[in-house]
Amino acid sequence: MPYSRRTRVRSRAVVLTAALCLTALAGCGSGTAPTGPAASGRGGTLVVGATGTLPNPDTILGGAGYEGTSLVSFQIYEGLTRYDLSATDKPAPVTTALASSWSTAPDGRTWTFTLRKGVTFQDGTPFDADAVIFNLDRYFKKGSPYYTDALGAAAQEYGGDITQYRKLDADHVVLVTKAVNGHFTDDLTHLLIAGPTAVRKYGNSGFAQHPVGTGPFAFASEQGDQEIDLTANKSYWRGAPKLDRLVVKSLPDPAARTAALRSGDVNLIDYPNPDDIDSLTSAGAVVDSNSYDHVWYWILDQSKAPWNDLRVRRAANYAINRQAIADNLLHGTAGPAYQAAPKGTLAYDPAGNLYSYDPAKARQLLAQAGLAHGFSTTVTVPTAGSGNLLPVPISEAIQRDLAAVGITVKIRTTDWSGLLGAEAKGKVALGSDALAQSTTLFQSETLLPLFLGSGSPFWTGHYSDPAVDRLFAAASSSLDQGTRQRDYTRALDRVTEDAPWLFVVNDRNPRALSPKVHGFVQPQSWFLDLTSVWVQK
Repeated sequence: MPYSRRTRVRSRAVVLTAALCLTALAGCGSGTAPTGPAASGRGGTLVVGATGTLPNPDTILGGAGYEGTSLVSFQIYEGLTRYDLSATDKPAPVTTALASSWSTAPDGRTWTFTLRKGVTFQDGTPFDADAVIFNLDRYFKKGSPYYTDALGAAAQEYGGDITQYRKLDADHVVLVTKAVNGHFTDDLTHLLIAGPTAVRKYGNSGFAQHPVGTGPFAFASEQGDQEIDLTANKSYWRGAPKLDRLVVKSLPDPAARTAALRSGDVNLIDYPNPDDIDSLTSAGAVVDSNSYDHVWYWILDQSKAPWNDLRVRRAANYAINRQAIADNLLHGTAGPAYQAAPKGTLAYDPAGNLYSYDPAKARQLLAQAGLAHGFSTTVTVPTAGSGNLLPVPISEAIQRDLAAVGITVKIRTTDWSGLLGAEAKGKVALGSDALAQSTTLFQSETLLPLFLGSGSPFWTGHYSDPAVDRLFAAASSSLDQGTRQRDYTRALDRVTEDAPWLFVVNDRNPRALSPKVHGFVQPQSWFLDLTSVWVQK
């Protein structure tokens, strides 16, 4: 059943059972969140059930996808810029953070950042230009005592364009890029600033157990990769968060997340199992969703026959019933993806929905490719992980649709970290002909060529289109957002026509919350601002 943002759906068949199961969550299963004076409260502990493993909390090392960045890294740290996550009706823009303003020289490459005054790290030490330079040295200067290859590799994804940087004075730094970079301020949201005193005190090996940033929540403790506990940063420059504590737990299994919400062990879960939404909302839970930058897809290996034939790739795209997957399997928690650009981005082309559900056309294209009797192929699918929805059931639905036109698919499963590790080495886990995964394309524009550009160090199915490369380069080199939007739209229209991926669905980022959770905002973004949230005790 499709649902809209902040929907409460009631199903008479499950009301009684769900209410009995959710007493701890809903407060006797009333199904309504507290109103009136309670809406202006503060305090409490938000306990989040995440879909994947938790990240290394050392700045950008991460390792758990953007879910880990959102729930942990962006809560402890900030960059010179950040995303404004306060609105629900548009893609989240970049705004000021540790830099209060910036200017660009006429060359378009030299950026001067005015640093925010009065900011302190969570250990009480001051933030200033020296702290920025210390972190940039840690990321980019191989001679720095705190540089590591792992930090350098991670930083290259977002700061690879930086060729020079220097301190002007305590309140100003200058960064120079190798070329004009229109999304540079977007990139800088991910170059997170650690407290130099803590890094020096604990060293690179110990800092992950004692991370210190300037963000709204300070690190308290960690239980392996299963749980991270944070406390409110009372000295946060934007004002102390309303919460007292933020706890993030790794709960990859959808049933386990739902059970934890029902029992009260957690009070917010990422991606509830779509089949559980009716019973959760009937018992008083609140489900929030919103369109954002996300696509769930299969990468098709174009170095192998028959995926090297455009007709075959298009046939597969015509063969799948996206609407049925979105409605019947995902119950409206995602929408059908008929093109490369996610619907929740500025690059989305309203006239670009190319691939309708047309099995007859799929068979016709296969026959034209000399495959009237079909063929067999393999796909590697993660069992869970950041943004992956229900990866195995979705792939099984695709498997059935493709079988109906003669394409026999063998599904091979692996864990999310194993899939990402192989992909980062330019390989597909388990050596399959295709790879199922989800991603955001514009949450950081600098990553787009890594997914769809020629010569990417990541495994991208060996896709290459020089025209797409040129459009990406033109968009990146423009400081004008309208120009970038136009070029990105044109590039992704070409990607849609080239069909290097099997475009499946766009996630709507559903989250289920206890009605005791207040002030939660679901932006058009993967990321969250939790400073306005509080939990009724």
